[in-house]
Amino acid sequence: MDAKLKAEVNLLHANLCQAIADPKRILILYALSEGPKHVTELAEMLEMPQSTVSRHLKVLRDRSLVDPVRTGANVQYSLADARVVEALDLMRAVLVSALAQQAHLAQSLA
Repeated sequence: MDAKLKAEVNLLHANLCQAIADPKRILILYALSEGPKHVTELAEMLEMPQSTVSRHLKVLRDRSLVDPVRTGANVQYSLADARVVEALDLMRAVLVSALAQQAHLAQSLA
């Protein structure tokens, strides 16, 4: 196997896969796909404590998935790259297909 591919896969895992390993962070990314938001807006939308949202935003910020912009005393977050949501949508489509295939298999065995 190509050494460059191995290195890129390791970086992918370390940077992106670990960042989206928590469903709350995925929900934050989807919320930000609708437009920039402050932490309090995200907390209300997602029905999570503000401290939880802030903690998850730090992970996303450290992995360069969100961009913070200070507006006065507040920080507004936006997606750093909208393609991350496209990638999440693609993974969800793969999941739906796999679940449909499993359901079909289960029905054929019944």
